[in-house]
Amino acid sequence: MSRPETTPPRFIVVEGPIGVGKTSLAKRLAETFGYATLFEAPQDNPFLARFYEEERRHALPTQLFFLLQRAEQLRALRQEDLFGTGRVADFLINKDQLFAELNLDPDELDLYRQVYDHLTIAAPVPDLVVYLQAPPPVLSRRIQRRGIAAEQYIDRGYLERLVEAYAQYFHYYDAGPLLIVNAAEIDLVDDQSQYDRLVDVIRNAGGSRSYFNPHPTLI
Repeated sequence: MSRPETTPPRFIVVEGPIGVGKTSLAKRLAETFGYATLFEAPQDNPFLARFYEEERRHALPTQLFFLLQRAEQLRALRQEDLFGTGRVADFLINKDQLFAELNLDPDELDLYRQVYDHLTIAAPVPDLVVYLQAPPPVLSRRIQRRGIAAEQYIDRGYLERLVEAYAQYFHYYDAGPLLIVNAAEIDLVDDQSQYDRLVDVIRNAGGSRSYFNPHPTLI
């Protein structure tokens, strides 16, 4: 006798460092559950390409643009009925400060925090955060493979600092349920069996913290 299908969380956020596959997975989850989406729009940030080339010089405008963009997205979201339909997002607004602390010097960070506090962002708490993990060499290969010109300037050192910052952030994350996924050697977009297993875990995610660490498909 098959197990009855459970209802997935209504507001799911997929997170992880650049190149880990969060947007692709978020899109597929939205299609599976029939949910609306809320995505970052890095292509709209005019400072991002310059940041990848010269991190220190362009860190502050890059970070402030993303902060204002995300605040506006959440403002529009509050005007809608978030709970009228499910939703999948590929960013966690509270995590924005992770990048600020990683990329800004102390004076810039102080200015960023003043702007953040002035915006009085009241972000809805996700019913589930899916945190995708992968080491820097895997991220680097995936970034190269997808071929976005500006991203080719990202160096290994930045990826290493970013992966460590994510690990620290989610080590202490306690705002709601967290599902940690080892995404280093699996394909959650094109491998149907792995994806189905993840969907089952998401539907049944309970408690404060759970893990999905499947063995990669043997070839």
